[in-house]
Amino acid sequence: MPERTHEFGKYGATGIKGHEALAHRLDALADFITTPVTTRRGLMARLRYLTRTPHARAAARDAGLTVTDRTLKAWLAGTRNPTKRNLARIETAYRTVRRRNVARYLLARLNRAGRGTRVEIHPLNQSGVTPPRQRVVEFRTLNIRHWEALVDAWSTGDDRALDDAWTDQITDLGSQWGQYEYVTNIGFAA
Repeated sequence: MPERTHEFGKYGATGIKGHEALAHRLDALADFITTPVTTRRGLMARLRYLTRTPHARAAARDAGLTVTDRTLKAWLAGTRNPTKRNLARIETAYRTVRRRNVARYLLARLNRAGRGTRVEIHPLNQSGVTPPRQRVVEFRTLNIRHWEALVDAWSTGDDRALDDAWTDQITDLGSQWGQYEYVTNIGFAA
């Protein structure tokens, strides 16, 4: 079984870690608000999402949005605007709470009652690698039936656990799994 890649890109290959591509795809499925937090509309949408119920407010506080209720009311009323640091906290809290809220639903969609979801893995880009150093890598598909560890790590924002869970899944590719630690894209529909 191959070891993990330590000097990725040394000879000109490009790509991103497989677990990062997976997280980007899961984020796309989570349907985040697309309007930037720096606009009034984006800010209001995020604040309404984070303050609509006492449970949402508690989750926002747990996620790092620790401002007073008075400040939140002023932001919602438009009498005060958050600082750049608070805008970043609002965005982080929103993404964290949204991930937690959709994780259970997304897990059910991806597991599909034990049938799993087919994942397309697009290999790393070797166009910058000289021909003698290029590896033979090809587009692969993998049916993942157990998404629990992947979705749990994604919803909590734990990159290390997500990387380990992704590596556990790609070992099903056999002895070539190390070639898919870095990819250009991962695609699946749920």
